[in-house]
Amino acid sequence: MFSASVFAQSNTEVYLYDLKKDKGTFSLGDGKNISNNPGYDSQPHFYSKKVLVFSSTRNNQTDIAAYTIKTGEINFINSTPNGGEYSPQRIPKSKDISAVRLDTDGLQRFYRYKYKTGENTEIIPDLKVAYPMWYTKNTAVTVVIVGNSLDLIISDLASKENKTIQKKVGRSVHKIPKTKLVSYISKAKDQWEIRSLNPKTGETKKIINTLGKTEDICWLPNGTILLAKGNSIMSYNPNNDKDWTVFHTFNSHKNISRIIVNSKGTQLALVSD
Repeated sequence: MFSASVFAQSNTEVYLYDLKKDKGTFSLGDGKNISNNPGYDSQPHFYSKKVLVFSSTRNNQTDIAAYTIKTGEINFINSTPNGGEYSPQRIPKSKDISAVRLDTDGLQRFYRYKYKTGENTEIIPDLKVAYPMWYTKNTAVTVVIVGNSLDLIISDLASKENKTIQKKVGRSVHKIPKTKLVSYISKAKDQWEIRSLNPKTGETKKIINTLGKTEDICWLPNGTILLAKGNSIMSYNPNNDKDWTVFHTFNSHKNISRIIVNSKGTQLALVSD
């Protein structure tokens, strides 16, 4: 039940927006619904400057959709009988994609998929990965289901070693721009925190508290954190700001969850009901 609830959501859609930059300040531009599909559409990831991938409902299961940004065309990378794919991401220094596969019998594992053929192989045996993030081509920082909790684990694929960093964490894990650090959500205290992690040393530090029970964030290239909260996106720059401020409020969205910005800071994808 815990495995299934990790991915359980209502009828969500993926939206893609332009980001504008003026004198170092970012703002949101035009956007559109790019999934436009009944059922679950979520977990967007910029595969390249031309393609965005996300999890999308098709034939009563969830597969990996590839959206061509220029043309609006959607193709599916895989077709897995009796299973669904979540959290698709491009593997560093590769054209392949990783994804979490949840089979109808409850088996949940982390797989590698060939971009053109969908051929797949298991990446990390025996760990019930829920939310992965690639640090290097051989190192994954993952949120893993352990009992009734989510734990933050660093997996060295070369040595096949898995090191637990913290228990009780959230689903949002990202690289921090212009550093060698990673951010994650700590739920160890009543007040949730955004913390940094040095994957090489295991050292963690608090950055700022989240706003209530919010956990979906991403980073702009200038080091500003964006946080999804209700029908708004909040912002906070650890170098300049004292607290959260409103980045953008929507009239057409509610319950915004996953947000992600491309590496150039020119586009933002989000998920909402």
